[in-house]
Amino acid sequence: MSPGALALVLLAGLIHACWNIAAKKADGDARFATFTGLVMMVFWAPVGIWLGIDELPRWGRTEWLFLCASGLLHSVYFVTLLRGYRKADLTVVYPLARGSGPLLSSLVAVLLLGERLSVLGALGIAGVVGGVFLVAGGPGLWRAGADPLQRQRVRKGMGYGVLTGVFIAGYTLVDGYAVKFLLMSPILVDYIGNFVRMVFLVPTILRNRPAAAVLWQRQWKYAVLVGIISPVSYVLVLYAMQTAPLSHVAPAREVSMLFAALLGGHLLGEGDRTLRLLGAGFIAAGVMALALGY
Repeated sequence: MSPGALALVLLAGLIHACWNIAAKKADGDARFATFTGLVMMVFWAPVGIWLGIDELPRWGRTEWLFLCASGLLHSVYFVTLLRGYRKADLTVVYPLARGSGPLLSSLVAVLLLGERLSVLGALGIAGVVGGVFLVAGGPGLWRAGADPLQRQRVRKGMGYGVLTGVFIAGYTLVDGYAVKFLLMSPILVDYIGNFVRMVFLVPTILRNRPAAAVLWQRQWKYAVLVGIISPVSYVLVLYAMQTAPLSHVAPAREVSMLFAALLGGHLLGEGDRTLRLLGAGFIAAGVMALALGY
Protein backbone atom coordinates (compact mmCIF):
# COMPACT_ATOMS: atom_id res chain seq x y z
CA MET A 1 0.00 0.00 0.00
CA SER A 2 1.36 3.43 -0.94
CA PRO A 3 2.00 6.07 1.77
CA GLY A 4 -0.80 8.18 0.29
CA ALA A 5 -3.35 5.35 0.50
CA LEU A 6 -2.22 4.52 4.04
CA ALA A 7 -2.61 8.16 5.08
CA LEU A 8 -6.17 8.18 3.71
CA VAL A 9 -7.03 5.02 5.63
CA LEU A 10 -5.53 6.29 8.91
CA LEU A 11 -7.39 9.60 8.67
CA ALA A 12 -10.57 7.70 7.81
CA GLY A 13 -10.04 5.50 10.87
CA LEU A 14 -9.84 8.48 13.21
CA ILE A 15 -12.95 10.09 11.71
CA HIS A 16 -14.80 6.76 11.81
CA ALA A 17 -14.06 6.29 15.51
CA CYS A 18 -15.23 9.84 16.28
CA TRP A 19 -18.60 9.53 14.57
CA ASN A 20 -19.21 6.14 16.17
CA ILE A 21 -18.70 7.73 19.59
CA ALA A 22 -21.25 10.41 18.64
CA ALA A 23 -23.69 7.70 17.50
CA LYS A 24 -23.21 5.88 20.80
CA LYS A 25 -23.91 9.05 22.80
CA ALA A 26 -27.08 9.67 20.76
CA ASP A 27 -28.49 6.33 21.98
CA GLY A 28 -30.61 6.17 18.83
CA ASP A 29 -32.33 3.58 16.69
CA ALA A 30 -33.41 3.37 13.04
CA ARG A 31 -34.92 6.84 13.36
CA PHE A 32 -31.51 8.27 14.26
CA ALA A 33 -30.09 6.52 11.19
CA THR A 34 -32.78 8.29 9.16
CA PHE A 35 -31.89 11.68 10.66
CA THR A 36 -28.23 11.24 9.76
CA GLY A 37 -29.13 10.15 6.22
CA LEU A 38 -31.32 13.21 5.71
CA VAL A 39 -28.56 15.51 6.98
CA MET A 40 -26.10 13.86 4.60
CA MET A 41 -28.56 14.19 1.72
CA VAL A 42 -28.92 17.96 2.24
CA PHE A 43 -25.39 18.92 3.30
CA TRP A 44 -23.56 17.02 0.56
CA ALA A 45 -26.10 17.80 -2.19
CA PRO A 46 -23.88 20.35 -4.03
CA VAL A 47 -21.07 17.79 -4.37
CA GLY A 48 -23.46 15.00 -5.35
CA ILE A 49 -25.16 17.12 -8.02
CA TRP A 50 -21.85 18.41 -9.38
CA LEU A 51 -20.45 14.90 -9.87
CA GLY A 52 -23.75 13.23 -10.76
CA ILE A 53 -24.51 15.41 -13.77
CA ASP A 54 -21.64 13.85 -15.71
CA GLU A 55 -21.49 10.34 -14.27
CA LEU A 56 -25.06 9.18 -13.61
CA PRO A 57 -26.06 9.07 -17.30
CA ARG A 58 -23.27 6.52 -17.87
CA TRP A 59 -24.53 4.09 -15.24
CA GLY A 60 -26.24 0.95 -16.50
CA ARG A 61 -28.16 -1.87 -14.86
CA THR A 62 -25.06 -3.38 -13.24
CA GLU A 63 -24.08 -0.15 -11.54
CA TRP A 64 -27.57 0.42 -10.16
CA LEU A 65 -27.83 -3.16 -8.93
CA PHE A 66 -24.58 -2.77 -7.01
CA LEU A 67 -25.81 0.54 -5.63
CA CYS A 68 -29.08 -1.00 -4.42
CA ALA A 69 -27.21 -3.88 -2.78
CA SER A 70 -24.85 -1.41 -1.13
CA GLY A 71 -27.73 0.72 0.16
CA LEU A 72 -29.50 -2.29 1.68
CA LEU A 73 -26.35 -3.60 3.36
CA HIS A 74 -25.44 -0.18 4.75
CA SER A 75 -28.96 0.29 6.14
CA VAL A 76 -29.01 -3.02 7.99
CA TYR A 77 -25.44 -2.48 9.17
CA PHE A 78 -26.13 0.94 10.71
CA VAL A 79 -29.38 -0.11 12.40
CA THR A 80 -27.68 -3.21 13.84
CA LEU A 81 -24.74 -1.13 15.05
CA LEU A 82 -27.02 1.41 16.75
CA ARG A 83 -28.96 -1.36 18.48
CA GLY A 84 -25.69 -2.83 19.73
CA TYR A 85 -24.69 0.56 21.12
CA ARG A 86 -28.00 0.78 23.02
CA LYS A 87 -27.54 -2.69 24.52
CA ALA A 88 -23.81 -2.72 25.29
CA ASP A 89 -20.58 -0.71 25.55
CA LEU A 90 -18.93 0.84 22.50
CA THR A 91 -15.58 -0.60 23.60
CA VAL A 92 -17.09 -4.09 23.19
CA VAL A 93 -19.31 -3.65 20.12
CA TYR A 94 -16.99 -1.52 17.98
CA PRO A 95 -13.81 -3.67 18.05
CA LEU A 96 -15.81 -6.84 17.40
CA ALA A 97 -17.73 -5.20 14.56
CA ARG A 98 -14.54 -3.97 12.90
CA GLY A 99 -12.51 -7.11 13.53
CA SER A 100 -15.00 -9.88 12.81
CA GLY A 101 -15.53 -9.01 9.12
CA PRO A 102 -11.99 -9.85 7.94
CA LEU A 103 -11.86 -12.85 10.29
CA LEU A 104 -15.10 -14.29 8.91
CA SER A 105 -13.94 -13.71 5.34
CA SER A 106 -10.73 -15.61 6.02
CA LEU A 107 -12.49 -18.54 7.67
CA VAL A 108 -14.97 -18.84 4.79
CA ALA A 109 -12.09 -18.79 2.29
CA VAL A 110 -10.29 -21.59 4.14
CA LEU A 111 -13.27 -23.80 4.98
CA LEU A 112 -15.38 -23.42 1.84
CA LEU A 113 -13.10 -22.21 -0.92
CA GLY A 114 -10.11 -24.44 -0.22
CA GLU A 115 -7.65 -21.57 0.30
CA ARG A 116 -4.57 -22.17 2.43
CA LEU A 117 -3.61 -20.12 5.44
CA SER A 118 0.04 -19.55 6.32
CA VAL A 119 1.52 -19.58 9.81
CA LEU A 120 1.22 -15.78 9.85
CA GLY A 121 -2.45 -16.06 8.94
CA ALA A 122 -3.03 -18.61 11.71
CA LEU A 123 -1.33 -16.26 14.17
CA GLY A 124 -3.65 -13.53 12.91
CA ILE A 125 -6.69 -15.64 13.78
CA ALA A 126 -5.21 -16.28 17.22
CA GLY A 127 -4.67 -12.54 17.65
CA VAL A 128 -8.29 -11.75 16.79
CA VAL A 129 -9.63 -14.47 19.11
CA GLY A 130 -7.33 -13.34 21.93
CA GLY A 131 -8.34 -9.73 21.38
CA VAL A 132 -12.02 -10.65 21.52
CA PHE A 133 -11.39 -12.42 24.83
CA LEU A 134 -9.72 -9.32 26.29
CA VAL A 135 -12.40 -6.96 25.01
CA ALA A 136 -15.06 -9.19 26.54
CA GLY A 137 -13.45 -8.94 29.97
CA GLY A 138 -10.45 -11.27 29.94
CA PRO A 139 -9.78 -13.46 32.98
CA GLY A 140 -12.50 -11.56 34.86
CA LEU A 141 -15.09 -13.58 32.96
CA TRP A 142 -14.21 -16.60 35.11
CA ARG A 143 -14.33 -14.89 38.48
CA ALA A 144 -17.08 -16.18 40.72
CA GLY A 145 -17.93 -12.66 41.83
CA ALA A 146 -18.26 -11.22 38.36
CA ASP A 147 -21.41 -9.14 37.88
CA PRO A 148 -23.95 -11.32 36.00
CA LEU A 149 -25.65 -8.23 34.54
CA GLN A 150 -22.32 -7.04 33.19
CA ARG A 151 -21.60 -10.49 31.73
CA GLN A 152 -24.99 -10.41 30.00
CA ARG A 153 -24.26 -6.92 28.66
CA VAL A 154 -20.90 -8.09 27.32
CA ARG A 155 -22.49 -11.12 25.64
CA LYS A 156 -25.04 -8.90 23.92
CA GLY A 157 -22.26 -6.61 22.78
CA MET A 158 -20.34 -9.55 21.35
CA GLY A 159 -23.40 -10.80 19.46
CA TYR A 160 -24.24 -7.44 17.96
CA GLY A 161 -20.57 -6.75 17.21
CA VAL A 162 -20.13 -9.95 15.21
CA LEU A 163 -23.45 -9.49 13.40
CA THR A 164 -22.45 -5.95 12.46
CA GLY A 165 -19.13 -7.31 11.19
CA VAL A 166 -20.97 -9.62 8.79
CA PHE A 167 -22.68 -6.64 7.17
CA ILE A 168 -19.42 -4.66 7.14
CA ALA A 169 -17.78 -7.48 5.20
CA GLY A 170 -20.72 -7.50 2.77
CA TYR A 171 -20.80 -3.81 1.94
CA THR A 172 -17.00 -3.60 1.78
CA LEU A 173 -16.92 -6.25 -0.95
CA VAL A 174 -19.83 -4.68 -2.88
CA ASP A 175 -18.53 -1.12 -2.71
CA GLY A 176 -14.93 -2.14 -3.30
CA TYR A 177 -15.93 -3.92 -6.51
CA ALA A 178 -18.01 -0.90 -7.58
CA VAL A 179 -15.18 1.62 -7.31
CA LYS A 180 -12.32 -0.65 -8.38
CA PHE A 181 -13.81 -2.64 -11.25
CA LEU A 182 -16.90 -0.72 -12.32
CA LEU A 183 -14.96 2.55 -11.87
CA MET A 184 -17.85 4.25 -10.12
CA SER A 185 -17.14 7.49 -8.26
CA PRO A 186 -16.50 6.77 -4.56
CA ILE A 187 -18.37 9.92 -3.61
CA LEU A 188 -21.42 8.99 -5.66
CA VAL A 189 -21.40 5.39 -4.43
CA ASP A 190 -21.85 6.74 -0.92
CA TYR A 191 -24.06 9.74 -1.72
CA ILE A 192 -26.49 8.11 -4.16
CA GLY A 193 -26.43 4.96 -2.06
CA ASN A 194 -27.79 7.12 0.77
CA PHE A 195 -30.97 7.69 -1.26
CA VAL A 196 -31.41 3.92 -1.44
CA ARG A 197 -30.94 3.74 2.33
CA MET A 198 -33.64 6.37 2.82
CA VAL A 199 -36.16 4.17 1.02
CA PHE A 200 -35.80 1.65 3.84
CA LEU A 201 -35.37 4.13 6.71
CA VAL A 202 -37.78 7.05 6.14
CA PRO A 203 -40.88 4.94 6.97
CA THR A 204 -39.51 4.59 10.53
CA ILE A 205 -40.14 8.29 11.20
CA LEU A 206 -43.34 8.56 9.16
CA ARG A 207 -45.08 5.92 11.28
CA ASN A 208 -45.05 8.25 14.30
CA ARG A 209 -44.02 11.76 13.33
CA PRO A 210 -44.68 13.40 16.75
CA ALA A 211 -42.36 10.87 18.44
CA ALA A 212 -39.78 11.39 15.71
CA ALA A 213 -39.95 15.16 16.28
CA VAL A 214 -39.24 14.67 19.99
CA LEU A 215 -36.26 12.44 19.16
CA TRP A 216 -34.94 15.00 16.68
CA GLN A 217 -34.94 17.68 19.38
CA ARG A 218 -32.85 15.40 21.59
CA GLN A 219 -30.52 13.94 18.95
CA TRP A 220 -30.11 16.59 16.26
CA LYS A 221 -26.60 17.65 17.29
CA TYR A 222 -25.33 14.09 17.03
CA ALA A 223 -27.26 13.49 13.81
CA VAL A 224 -25.75 16.58 12.17
CA LEU A 225 -22.24 15.57 13.23
CA VAL A 226 -22.59 11.98 12.01
CA GLY A 227 -24.37 13.01 8.79
CA ILE A 228 -21.59 15.43 7.87
CA ILE A 229 -18.41 13.56 8.83
CA SER A 230 -19.30 9.88 8.39
CA PRO A 231 -19.37 10.12 4.55
CA VAL A 232 -15.89 11.66 4.64
CA SER A 233 -14.38 8.67 6.43
CA TYR A 234 -15.90 6.12 4.07
CA VAL A 235 -15.18 8.05 0.86
CA LEU A 236 -11.52 8.28 1.90
CA VAL A 237 -11.46 4.48 2.21
CA LEU A 238 -13.12 4.03 -1.18
CA TYR A 239 -10.52 6.28 -2.80
CA ALA A 240 -7.78 4.21 -1.13
CA MET A 241 -9.39 1.06 -2.59
CA GLN A 242 -8.95 2.47 -6.07
CA THR A 243 -5.17 2.62 -5.69
CA ALA A 244 -4.41 -0.23 -3.27
CA PRO A 245 -5.50 -3.89 -2.96
CA LEU A 246 -8.79 -4.38 -1.12
CA SER A 247 -7.14 -7.10 0.97
CA HIS A 248 -4.72 -4.47 2.30
CA VAL A 249 -7.12 -1.55 2.71
CA ALA A 250 -9.82 -3.45 4.63
CA PRO A 251 -7.49 -4.69 7.41
CA ALA A 252 -5.68 -1.35 7.63
CA ARG A 253 -9.03 0.27 8.46
CA GLU A 254 -9.04 -1.66 11.71
CA VAL A 255 -6.67 0.89 13.25
CA SER A 256 -9.92 2.75 13.98
CA MET A 257 -10.50 0.18 16.75
CA LEU A 258 -7.55 1.61 18.67
CA PHE A 259 -8.92 5.15 18.34
CA ALA A 260 -12.38 4.01 19.43
CA ALA A 261 -11.13 1.97 22.38
CA LEU A 262 -9.00 4.86 23.63
CA LEU A 263 -11.40 7.74 22.93
CA GLY A 264 -14.52 5.76 23.79
CA GLY A 265 -13.18 4.57 27.11
CA HIS A 266 -12.21 8.13 28.05
CA LEU A 267 -15.26 10.03 26.76
CA LEU A 268 -17.92 7.48 27.65
CA GLY A 269 -16.46 6.36 30.97
CA GLU A 270 -16.71 2.66 30.09
CA GLY A 271 -14.93 0.23 32.39
CA ASP A 272 -11.87 -1.98 31.81
CA ARG A 273 -10.36 0.69 29.58
CA THR A 274 -6.81 -0.67 29.59
CA LEU A 275 -7.91 -4.26 28.99
CA ARG A 276 -10.23 -3.30 26.14
CA LEU A 277 -7.59 -1.09 24.53
CA LEU A 278 -5.15 -4.00 24.67
CA GLY A 279 -7.80 -6.29 23.17
CA ALA A 280 -8.51 -3.83 20.36
CA GLY A 281 -4.78 -3.76 19.63
CA PHE A 282 -4.65 -7.56 19.42
CA ILE A 283 -7.63 -7.59 17.03
CA ALA A 284 -6.09 -4.92 14.82
CA ALA A 285 -2.73 -6.73 14.68
CA GLY A 286 -4.46 -10.05 14.03
CA VAL A 287 -6.50 -8.66 11.16
CA MET A 288 -3.40 -7.17 9.53
CA ALA A 289 -1.61 -10.52 9.92
CA LEU A 290 -4.56 -12.20 8.19
CA ALA A 291 -4.17 -9.83 5.25
CA LEU A 292 -0.52 -10.80 4.86
CA GLY A 293 -1.06 -14.49 5.65
CA TYR A 294 -2.20 -15.71 2.22
